[in-house]
Amino acid sequence: MTIGILFVCTANICRSPMAEGAFRTMARRAGLDSAFTVDSAGTFDGHLGEPPAPRAIIAASRRGYDIAGLRARQVVAADIARFDYVLAMDRCHLTDLRWMVPHALFERLRLFTSFNPSARVADVADPYGGSTRDYERTLDVIEAGCAGLLKALTPLAERAG
Repeated sequence: MTIGILFVCTANICRSPMAEGAFRTMARRAGLDSAFTVDSAGTFDGHLGEPPAPRAIIAASRRGYDIAGLRARQVVAADIARFDYVLAMDRCHLTDLRWMVPHALFERLRLFTSFNPSARVADVADPYGGSTRDYERTLDVIEAGCAGLLKALTPLAERAG
C-alpha cells in the first residue's frame, strides 16, 4: 500500500511540478520513496503536455530536483478519488477542487501550506512570468511545505512499508 499525494496548481508548469520534484527527492533521501505515489496536475488546461516553465526547471535543478521530464496535465475528479492527499497550492485551487467532487471526498482536499506550521501565508505565490528570484522564493515555501508533509506522513509511510 502506498500513500497517494497529488499537488495541484493552475497550469501544472510551476508550483505543483516543483512540489512534486521536491517531495519525491525528500522522500527518496529519507528512504521512503516506495511508500508514496506522487503526481501533480493543474486546474487549467492551457499547457497540457508541456514541460514545466524553464525557470521552474532551473530553480528546481539548482536544489537537486529533476522536473524536466514532467508534463502538464489537468486534474480530474478521478484523481481526487485515487489520491489520499490532494494538495492545493492556493485557496482558488482548493475551491476549484471542491466543485469537482462529492462532499464525501472533501477530507482529501487540503491547502498545501497547512503542512508548514510556520507559513505566514495560506497561498503559495505563483511565480509564472516572474523573475528567477520569484521562482526561488516560491521554491522556499514549497520546500518548507514538503518537509512538513514528509514529517507528518512518515509514521504512516513507515507502517505502510
